[in-house]
Amino acid sequence: MPGVRQPWIPKFVLATPAALAWPEGAAMAERAAALGTEVVRLKSDRLSGLPDQYRDAKRTFAIVTASPSRRRLQPIPPSADWRFDLAEGCPAHCSYCYLAGSLAGPPIVRAYANLPEILAELPAAVGHGRVTSASSARASEGTTFECSCYTDPLAIEHLTGHLATSIAHFGAWDADVQLRFTTKFDAVGPLLGLRHQGRTRMRFSVNAAGAERHEGGAPRMAQRLAALRAVAQAGYKVGLTVAPILRLPGWQDAYDRLFADVAAALDGVDGVDLTAELITHRFTPKSREVLAKWYPGSALEMDEAVRSRKTTKFGSVKYVFPKEEMTAMRAAIEGSLTRHLAGVRVLYWT
Repeated sequence: MPGVRQPWIPKFVLATPAALAWPEGAAMAERAAALGTEVVRLKSDRLSGLPDQYRDAKRTFAIVTASPSRRRLQPIPPSADWRFDLAEGCPAHCSYCYLAGSLAGPPIVRAYANLPEILAELPAAVGHGRVTSASSARASEGTTFECSCYTDPLAIEHLTGHLATSIAHFGAWDADVQLRFTTKFDAVGPLLGLRHQGRTRMRFSVNAAGAERHEGGAPRMAQRLAALRAVAQAGYKVGLTVAPILRLPGWQDAYDRLFADVAAALDGVDGVDLTAELITHRFTPKSREVLAKWYPGSALEMDEAVRSRKTTKFGSVKYVFPKEEMTAMRAAIEGSLTRHLAGVRVLYWT
């Protein structure tokens, strides 16, 4: 695909013995070595000596295994019935990154080698979710499995191969199921010819002009929209993850132009199955503290004084847009979205 961004090449690759015992782990080490990266084969399965500095951590790729507790499926409303993880961490440099408040330790990328064990956990959950399995509005999606909660799997697919394996797995799975993932990246070429059988929804993280300044290391919006068109032409179910929605200068016109650009990108593609997930910007005290260290001088607004304080059901605190602003933004953005993309299904606003 023309214009595709060059793949991320880690500077440091660490591989545990347990991970290298899996064919998938050995293959990841070989792919990294082929890119010119030295692979350090650790003597134990414990990651130690990880870089403390953000710059070095963001260039570190660890090949590890997912423990039984990490393989245990978790509900992930409002996106999907269940979450399973192919990896943790992301090579992009987004100054609003929600992983800053979700993952502990330095921001390295950890990819799990024991993919067969991870996929083996899925069948027991079919028909038992509370988001799509139990929803008349979304029942057509079947039991949904989200694999991009803690990573951007396409950003590291050239190293892992996990998305191709998962898409083929769902394509061959004769059940009412759907694989879901969101990406900011555009290297979809190797996925276009897979036998997905309509059981994968590939969603692209998109945002209005002006937000890209906060998305270092990710392909520009035009590249993502070209990738969206390519996968829609390949028969994939597709989606927009509009996130995080920001109070940009002239935000109403900016988001309207975004959806006009999406409509232009999909123009002439037959039978597009398109959804949208609308996620407003929020932050926690922890994520604000971490992001301030990672991106000093960032222009991203994280001012508690102009936000509403909310307590989650787990007792944690987050700061969101005030109710009146939220209501106005939702009306304008959903109006623009459905005006430009008449067939889109809005799954949720949060």
